[in-house]
Amino acid sequence: MLTNTNEALLIGKVEKLSGVPIRTIRYYESLGLIRSAGRTDGGFRYFSEDIFTRLSFIKRAQRLGLSLQEIADVLQIYDGGKAPCDKIQHKLEDKISQIDQQIDDLLKLQGELKRLLLGWKSFSNKPNDIICPNIQ
Repeated sequence: MLTNTNEALLIGKVEKLSGVPIRTIRYYESLGLIRSAGRTDGGFRYFSEDIFTRLSFIKRAQRLGLSLQEIADVLQIYDGGKAPCDKIQHKLEDKISQIDQQIDDLLKLQGELKRLLLGWKSFSNKPNDIICPNIQ
């Protein structure tokens, strides 16, 4: 993914080398997650090679369930000269708690659906004021 030169990378080349679409790169820049190194005389954005480290981090953090706002918070700590690992650890622990709650909620829903289906009745005639008596 990284090139071995110190050349400024135009946004199209960043897209090609990182696999991150130009539109997404621009969006990340608008959120402050990444910064261009400047603009060419023609007004095109260019980036330094550290863009790949940031894009890779952003994508990995998203896959782990962090929101872009949470990622922005972490990058702000990093950009301030501190290691954000403790903050990331707390965020990931929070994600585990959220997942545990979602699993509990889904298991409750599954139980409710199974109980509902155990007593399921078929109706050949359309009920008057009820769409489906089994679930109302």
